[in-house]
Amino acid sequence: MQLAITVLGNNANDFIVETLSAVSICQCNVLELRTSSLTQVTGLYMLMDGNWNQIAKLEGILDAIAKRLLMQISFLRPEEVNGLHLGVPYTLETISMDKKDLLFAITSFLVERGIVIEEINANRHQAAFFNNMVFSSKFVLLVPDNVRVLSLREEFLDFCDSLNIDAILEPIKR
Repeated sequence: MQLAITVLGNNANDFIVETLSAVSICQCNVLELRTSSLTQVTGLYMLMDGNWNQIAKLEGILDAIAKRLLMQISFLRPEEVNGLHLGVPYTLETISMDKKDLLFAITSFLVERGIVIEEINANRHQAAFFNNMVFSSKFVLLVPDNVRVLSLREEFLDFCDSLNIDAILEPIKR
């Protein structure tokens, strides 16, 4: 049985250590773990594996830790998946002057064409040597076999030109 966990807490490593301690006590396995800090908030994202008893025990212990450390925690038991998303992994990087709803426009473009978004990293920052705000993003995508990459690339570059976005779409080489 799997359990997806999202934890938001103050920017301190205490809750990460306590969360991993609970995982160890319950004898669950960490399948995937990511952390990310945004200002004074840290997010912890985990996918756990264990039998139903271990998962139930972990949920109880983490609820107690969340109350004690004033964290927000969410649990989701993923449905069994017959097959994972299949496709060719691509990376997409964009940079442009900051405009309203750019991230929404880019993600909508991709989803409408059946592209699977595995990961997004985006930020807004001041350009070096200038007083302009710049928006940049980096995506990890899976392009399904039924999508013609040449057509996708051409459509995407036209889309970017219309919004004055500089972009690179290329396969991930591993």
